[in-house]
Amino acid sequence: MSLRIHQLGKHYGDVPVFSDVSLEVAPGEFVAIVGESGVGKSTLLNCMAGLDTWDTGSVSLDGVDLGALSDDQRALLRREKVGFVFQAFHVLPHLDVAQNVALPLLLLGLHDDARVQALLEAVGLGGMGQRLPQTLSGGQLQRVAIARALVHRPSLLLADEPTGNLDPTTAAKVMDALVAQMRTHGASLVLVTHSETAAARADRVLHLSSEGITA
Repeated sequence: MSLRIHQLGKHYGDVPVFSDVSLEVAPGEFVAIVGESGVGKSTLLNCMAGLDTWDTGSVSLDGVDLGALSDDQRALLRREKVGFVFQAFHVLPHLDVAQNVALPLLLLGLHDDARVQALLEAVGLGGMGQRLPQTLSGGQLQRVAIARALVHRPSLLLADEPTGNLDPTTAAKVMDALVAQMRTHGASLVLVTHSETAAARADRVLHLSSEGITA
């Protein structure tokens, strides 16, 4: 999926978060976005998914202007085309690992245990499908989140500080799983991170500031 952002601006009241942000992500490309805390990296990522609104500019996914869609239309587009990996995991504690991973498929009316199990194997969680989230480590939970984001085979994957709460060794394993699966499925990946190590894995690194975005 191609992603195009043109002169995007976001304010909270009179306080600008970012302005005049323009970028393009090609199908299958891995782009990392870095910048100081408070410059709006997570907000920008939410705009890419249509989870947040913006004040100026446009966001287009495969030529579809998100700003022209209703909330329900945006939700349907995300459900079919976008995977999101959150820093805080956002797994459901009352569901086991396999059920958490299968959620995006259920929302699409699909049932594919084989796909779920294959993806758990691919991210290093084989045999853990029946375990509850509270029995897993932080690194394992993040891999559950990656598997869940990829199970419906999205063409765009958005990751918000996926290694921010992890030790360096675990963070490296999580990034290995994320990049390997992104490449395997041919998805585009936009990663927001403070980690220079994680950003170094990208095809391209962009720097976000309150004035805009630069290479």
